[in-house]
Amino acid sequence: MKDYQSDAVGDTLTELASARDFYRSASKRVSSVALTATTGAGKTVMAAAVIEALFWGNDEFNVTSDPGAVVLWFSDDPSLNQQTRHRLEQASDRLRNRLVTVEHPFRYPKLQAGHVYFLNTSKLSKNSLLVRGHDDANTLAGMQSHPDTVPFTFWDTLRTTIEDDDLTLYMVLDEAHRGMGKRPSDTPTIVKRLINGHSGVPPMPIVWGVSATVQRFEEAMNAAEVQSNRVHLGTVQVDPVRIQESGLLKDDIVLDFPAETGDFNTVLLRRGVRKVKALSAAWAAYAVEQADEPIKPLMVLQVPNKPAPAEVASAIDVIRDEWPELEADAIAHVFGEHTAQTFGAHNVPYVSPERVQDASYIRVLLAKDAISTGWDCPRAEVMVSFRPAKDETHITQLLGRMIRTPLARRVEGDDLLNSVECILPRFNKATASLVLEKIMGSDLMDSNSTGQRVLIDPQVMTANPAIPAEVWDQFTSLPAETLPRKHANPIKRVTSLAHALAADRLVPDAGKLAHERLHGVLNGLAAQYSKEFAKAVKDVLTVEGGTVRGQARHGLRRDEFWTEVADDRAIQDAYRAGARTITPDVARTYVEHLADDTEDEDAYRDANVRVAALAMLPQTRPALDAAADVISQEWLSKHRVAIKSLSESRQSLYAEITAMSTDPQLISMAVPKNRQEETKRSLGDTEQMLRTPSSPPSG
Repeated sequence: MKDYQSDAVGDTLTELASARDFYRSASKRVSSVALTATTGAGKTVMAAAVIEALFWGNDEFNVTSDPGAVVLWFSDDPSLNQQTRHRLEQASDRLRNRLVTVEHPFRYPKLQAGHVYFLNTSKLSKNSLLVRGHDDANTLAGMQSHPDTVPFTFWDTLRTTIEDDDLTLYMVLDEAHRGMGKRPSDTPTIVKRLINGHSGVPPMPIVWGVSATVQRFEEAMNAAEVQSNRVHLGTVQVDPVRIQESGLLKDDIVLDFPAETGDFNTVLLRRGVRKVKALSAAWAAYAVEQADEPIKPLMVLQVPNKPAPAEVASAIDVIRDEWPELEADAIAHVFGEHTAQTFGAHNVPYVSPERVQDASYIRVLLAKDAISTGWDCPRAEVMVSFRPAKDETHITQLLGRMIRTPLARRVEGDDLLNSVECILPRFNKATASLVLEKIMGSDLMDSNSTGQRVLIDPQVMTANPAIPAEVWDQFTSLPAETLPRKHANPIKRVTSLAHALAADRLVPDAGKLAHERLHGVLNGLAAQYSKEFAKAVKDVLTVEGGTVRGQARHGLRRDEFWTEVADDRAIQDAYRAGARTITPDVARTYVEHLADDTEDEDAYRDANVRVAALAMLPQTRPALDAAADVISQEWLSKHRVAIKSLSESRQSLYAEITAMSTDPQLISMAVPKNRQEETKRSLGDTEQMLRTPSSPPSG
């Protein structure tokens, strides 16, 4: 995960732990928590990490598992649920066999711990077989029945799950795509019932909103008329500056539209094809330079909801004419019909949205507006929209799905490869400005604060060959700083650095060397704080308790204390708690170091006791963190020149490792390869050329 994602996961787990404690208290108060991040920030990746930690615990975040955790993932769109399920499978191997789509017949009287259940609005509508027979208040006597001999409804399943004291039901309210519901008269009612409870079904214990903005989550909760006794514990907001800084989103959004009135579909479609071909060549050149597989950029052709077959056929003719080397199977569609479509002489197959990214042979994708929901395709870098001018919202939504970078990182100094292009043949300057305003001011991205730019008809600038190499050498020596991390783990940082240095053969056995130095720190602490350490060992080896005795005849009370020798299970529990403090990797290698490959079980037992005791010393973790930081700084400084000679993808990895600190870290500037800049500015109905350093002032 990116650093901002890791921070958000940690904060969300803290809020959910509070929510669980809140519900498990005597008052059994229900609550809500929210996670909000802009489109493209990787909310599904973050959600997968949170769910994994709920099910299995996570030492990095110092979180123990919730053995009764059950997750109900709810949205109003079944296709969104399927796409979310697919992305959770990609993000987590451990969750793959734990994802269940709720379908009729659902024969489980109770939801199972350690599973994620996907549910959508239509499954809870009054005509759904899943819930038929639950509420027969308006049904004639004798007509009540459960369908297909299932003796309970899904509402009954929810009731028994919530009432089970061994289970904790977390409901994910996924309304990040467009708020809750395209059926405003029906959806809020269903969400209201689900969250607040009804007809004997208790309210949902914990509601976890995953949304693009705080406002969207609040609107969804208000629309569902959530009762005031549900306490909102906290909202985890991901800073859009950190998202943009991570390089996960493209820096520039380029808009093209005709400067005069008329039918320019064909002209601008050809322009779009030329752009995607130019990007293909640029990515191919970059791949050769980096000795890597090339990205194959995709062009999305967005058509109206009811496209004229002749118009689509004509567009495909233009594409094939402009791009004759395009393979026969390179064009596909994602229309709601889910079957191959015929447009004139062209037969265009259907591809499911979640497959588009990996199906790199597809280079042109026909889409309507449904693809704007829950879909991500980072290699989609050019969009030509045949939507009419009134559809600026649909265009903006789809553009918001195309802003992820193909490599999940920035290509340093290359504006062309860090941009997405949108061509609007049916828009004029006024309506294109509406798209501009929606992008600049919408929740898709906050360009004013993140440094993301929206450009209209920019020109690609390249470095001036007259500038001597010495200038660029000085440029790369200029200092720059990383953004500080909220939650930094120096031991994780040095471990990641060791793996990278070993993989690049810069420091063979780097992991072993780092851990040997950390083992030395642990040995030094045991010697320096010998009295405190001896007491901690004693605490690990004994279990203390108390007994209260009362004599009714004399009204006397006597408190007694006792100790017992800890058994192997108690020592293992103490070791696991200690390993979370000093990290599992360091704990494991320290035990191996102490036992020295012996077969003696007592040696391993003594090593486990030593780890548990050292972790109890308040000085241990700060000392390990300080030592890990020293090792990282030494290695990064010593191998700085060698790292700069590696491929850009490897340099990017080292940059991420460098940034894993609560303090800003010095990094080098990258030489710009090209830069996209506007050369003119609109002033009302006229255009004014922008000045260059060599041009005289106008007027």
